[in-house]
Amino acid sequence: MGAAAAEVVAPRPPSAKRRSTTLKFLFELEKPDGVLPGTAKLPPPSPEPEADSLIDKIASCNRVFTFADDAGDECEEERDAKRERLVEVLSAVRSSGSGGGSNQQPLDHRVMVSLVKMVGANLFQEMPPSACPALLPPDGVDEETNVMVLAPSWPHLQVVYDILLSVVTASDAKTLRHHVDRAFLSSLLALFRSEDPRERDRLKTVYHQLYSKLTCERAFMRRSMAAAFLRFVYEAPAAERHCGAAELLEICGSIINGFAVPLKEEHRAFLARVLLPLHRTRWVHTYHRQLAYCVLQFVHKEPGLADAVVTDILRHWPVTNCQKEVLLIEELEEILEVLEPKHFQKLAVPICSRIARCVSSYSSQVAETALYVWNNERFVELATASPGVMEKILPAFVASVESNLELHWSKCVQQVTASVKSLLQQVAPDLYAGCADDVATRRSEAEVAAAVRDARWRKLETAAAAK
Repeated sequence: MGAAAAEVVAPRPPSAKRRSTTLKFLFELEKPDGVLPGTAKLPPPSPEPEADSLIDKIASCNRVFTFADDAGDECEEERDAKRERLVEVLSAVRSSGSGGGSNQQPLDHRVMVSLVKMVGANLFQEMPPSACPALLPPDGVDEETNVMVLAPSWPHLQVVYDILLSVVTASDAKTLRHHVDRAFLSSLLALFRSEDPRERDRLKTVYHQLYSKLTCERAFMRRSMAAAFLRFVYEAPAAERHCGAAELLEICGSIINGFAVPLKEEHRAFLARVLLPLHRTRWVHTYHRQLAYCVLQFVHKEPGLADAVVTDILRHWPVTNCQKEVLLIEELEEILEVLEPKHFQKLAVPICSRIARCVSSYSSQVAETALYVWNNERFVELATASPGVMEKILPAFVASVESNLELHWSKCVQQVTASVKSLLQQVAPDLYAGCADDVATRRSEAEVAAAVRDARWRKLETAAAAK
């Protein structure tokens, strides 16, 4: 019994796996690769044929056309063909991007390399000689009458800039860091010297976008722009137009607007060493609006900087450039509008003394601009509300006003002067009357001194004739 029981409870040896008899198993027996009968096996995916085709198309755009009339190796059909290829590349770049829809893919690494190479081949060319005349009238050239020099190859350059902007917009910061180095940024900055305003406008947009994305290169880009400004001030020939200064200052204005308060010492140094010296060039009229905006942003953030700004402007006040005088008067007026009363009391005397001298300028434009400062409600409010300010600034204005009414050659200036006199008499009647009496007394004393001096000269002439 025991042996029989042992045989009963002994475990069965493991049997082999039961063979499947399903239809799927039978099919797999006939097709070991797992493909069902009657179906074709799909080929493996090719290594991005679209990317290879795009790279070949980008490489075909590396040839640069000068669009010169005497270029014998260029024909219109080839130029049009290149523009068509550039437009196709632009369309392909715009349809890609890491931040687009769900069906969009980031640009391939090889495509990015080809794009950067193509952009450099088309953009980074030697600048043509300047078309600006070497000799200019003393007051410079009006910004609206400047001769625009348009690049003949703009039909190609326009699309190339659009491609570059699309690449920068569609790529993330990490991708841009791998493909845009400092040499590329420096070459891009050098293109701001172009005399074609269309090219500078596209450059401004592209460079600003790169600054916003390449956070690790922002300090380098600010230093590069500062070096370009310093070259304008200290190294550029006097007759060289400061092309690109206005566009770079627009970028700086946006950057300054984002500075945190209190300002870093680096930012204050940029104001003192870079921006303020830009007031001294003969081409300041071409970029003064952007420069004044940048300076005003600093004063907005730290009103205490107004002292250094006003001192530098007054120290380098122009003597013979009437156009620059008008611009600086307007800039001083803008600074006065943002000053607090405590800062205005400190700067009122130097600013108003300069403006009062401009009131009696022989240039009617300078005189009118200085007189219209009194139409500024903020300036009148600060002057009348600050204690003791009117007593300090009014005598100089009264002297210039009375001189204009009696001696100025321009009837228009005399009319504006009469309006300002009426305003001052309403604001401070007793003070104006006292200042007018002082002016009359000084004028009488000057006439008496002149008569005595003339009598002495006549006496000397008579004595000399007698001998």
